[in-house]
Amino acid sequence: MPDYNNNYSRRRFLTQSSLGLLAVSGMPGLLNAMEGMQAMPKIAPRKASPDFKPDVDIELLCKSAAVPILVGKETQVMQYSAKLLQGPKGTVAEIPGSYLGPIIRLQKGQKVRIHLQNGLSEPTVTHWHGLHVPAEMDGHPLYAINPGEQLVYEFEVLNRAGMNIYHPHPHETTAKQVYHGLAGALLVNDDEEAALELPSGDYEIPVVIQDRLFDVHNQLIYARGMHDRMTGFYGDRILVNGRADFQIDVDSRAYRLRFMNGSTARIYKLGWDDGTPMTVIGVDGGLLEKPETKPYIMLAPGERLDVWADFSGRNEGSQLVLRSLAFSGVLPKMGMMMHTSSLPVGSDYPIFTARVTRKVSDSPKLPSSLSKIKWYKTADTANPNSPVPIAISEGHMAMLLNGRPYAYNDVQPSERIPVNSIQLMEIFHAHGGGHGKQTANDGQGTGHQGGGMGMGMGGMRHGGMGMGGMGGGMGMMMTMAHPIHLHGQSFQIVSRSIDAGSEDDYATVREGFIESGLKDTVLVMPGEKVRIIKPFQDFKGLFMYHCHNLEHEDMGMMRDFLVE
Repeated sequence: MPDYNNNYSRRRFLTQSSLGLLAVSGMPGLLNAMEGMQAMPKIAPRKASPDFKPDVDIELLCKSAAVPILVGKETQVMQYSAKLLQGPKGTVAEIPGSYLGPIIRLQKGQKVRIHLQNGLSEPTVTHWHGLHVPAEMDGHPLYAINPGEQLVYEFEVLNRAGMNIYHPHPHETTAKQVYHGLAGALLVNDDEEAALELPSGDYEIPVVIQDRLFDVHNQLIYARGMHDRMTGFYGDRILVNGRADFQIDVDSRAYRLRFMNGSTARIYKLGWDDGTPMTVIGVDGGLLEKPETKPYIMLAPGERLDVWADFSGRNEGSQLVLRSLAFSGVLPKMGMMMHTSSLPVGSDYPIFTARVTRKVSDSPKLPSSLSKIKWYKTADTANPNSPVPIAISEGHMAMLLNGRPYAYNDVQPSERIPVNSIQLMEIFHAHGGGHGKQTANDGQGTGHQGGGMGMGMGGMRHGGMGMGGMGGGMGMMMTMAHPIHLHGQSFQIVSRSIDAGSEDDYATVREGFIESGLKDTVLVMPGEKVRIIKPFQDFKGLFMYHCHNLEHEDMGMMRDFLVE
């Protein structure tokens, strides 16, 4: 572990943030009752360290721009642009015709310096979603910079090969900035992946899927009212790589499609229109150990999928349409009534078309073995009989984790994690009565133990008003699917279980989950309980966990782990 990385002590953090400490200590009850904490302490923007010798040096600018998306008037967006100051050719590559940020391609072991420049009219900060970096490099809202300021990130690439995301993470405005265009793909490569000789160059295609809503002047519409925030915001037009009516021309051979869900809320059930199975070779945290074939695959906001798409044997002129197939259960009945988009969640609609334009005879073969993954057992965790709780609940005008909205310096006992420990965690819905029956065998008992939470979980289990705000009956009516993202290292999924009464909806999605890879975001369906094992190695400090339905994050469904 590089010695420059571990200087983020709790003492330094609290010293730099004394203003926030005073505010929180004076009014904890009031602040916890708010949707989110308005007063986020300001930390002076970090400057470049003279002792850090980068292999890659990039200027990354956030700016406003006008870009062509639909026919007619250009659309006003927020946009990342990048300039490579030092590093291998191909480190930064634009996506042709796209408002999305350029693809940043890094190699495991590289030392990277990124100068983030804020050319917007509002504060911003960039989070490296999926990267294992020190807390002060992770893009916590504490480090947001004002217009005209610059923040310097310096870190070593510790990740295995995989597709990660860079996107803004300012307090309570993350969704708006992502929706208006601030997002990009960050690819890490390593020697293990290179030895496979997977499709590359023109045969490796990023597929960033987003839904957007435009007015008659081609301008983006966002969050028209509270109902758009409670269920998440949904557009009525699908964009791929920032382009409408996306189509790719392919040869009759194998391709590597690198999927990312860049929507703020929409969940996709991806499948080919002719029933061809989907072959998955990787997920959020990189390659699987071996390929998995699924009839369809689920993709929630913040998740990534690495798909082997083989067009061999298809005739020139033939086409294949990737669709989002029909499914149910991700929104509550109340939410479905409020959801008025002409592209309903869970309906069947096209994503893009692949058209075979050239017949070729050569194509790479799908490897039977892809990678080696270090797996942990429940017995390897520091808390095998007392999982760290992540309790989801939807309150009145607020979204909560462990019964609390986000507030700075509100770390609870269960959120204090020893550094260099392996933790068993349990993500569940906290409405009206228990945690569901454990159906998968992970070698553990059936009871959830709250991990020493100061406030306890009993009130939420019994549907009390408390911080849950709506009681058991109303809470159940509002229960919806949540993609939960944990910052820092990737985790493994140990088990999934579903409550009685939720099986019918769950049956429409259950075959689309990939359990055999490393994840940083997991979709938790209504009535579902997910157990995961997550390492907290190398770095101390604050690391967020939150719903990646970004409207929910901005409404308070976000908390901090303090690794110490």
